[in-house]
Amino acid sequence: MSATRSAGVTARPALPCRPVLVVEETAALLDSLRGVWDEVEVDELTHALQAAARAVDDGADDELVLAAALHDLGHSPLCSGRPDGPGHDRLAQRWLTPRYGPRVGWLAGAHVAAKRYLVATDPHYLAGLSEVSRASLRAQGGAGVDRAWVTHPWWPDALRWAL
Repeated sequence: MSATRSAGVTARPALPCRPVLVVEETAALLDSLRGVWDEVEVDELTHALQAAARAVDDGADDELVLAAALHDLGHSPLCSGRPDGPGHDRLAQRWLTPRYGPRVGWLAGAHVAAKRYLVATDPHYLAGLSEVSRASLRAQGGAGVDRAWVTHPWWPDALRWAL
């Protein structure tokens, strides 16, 4: 889509979604994570808020904070597919990309690959995972390095907040 010029003013390309609707959809998805348990200690809504807070504390830019907050939207019962099933990272990426842009979607989609990578390359990382997270790691293919992810220019950002 190209911008048009009229009377010396450059018009911005139309957004794929109306911003108010995107915010409302996002709020509904986040709210639907209340009471969805993927970990023992906190529900998915609390996990999302904690991830965003850690990203802010780490000095992350707005897109990285947003990706951190929304990376587990695929666990929402409002998303297609099984909330507890594999592929929640891809569901989040597909939902986020048209609404928040390719970087937010990609970063959210990379969080499982980042966890697998960190387990494969950092002997201390596995020790810090809960038993529930270890079980999900096994379901996600276990430790591994996927070249398609690690060669991407946004990969270092994905590792900054891998949860």
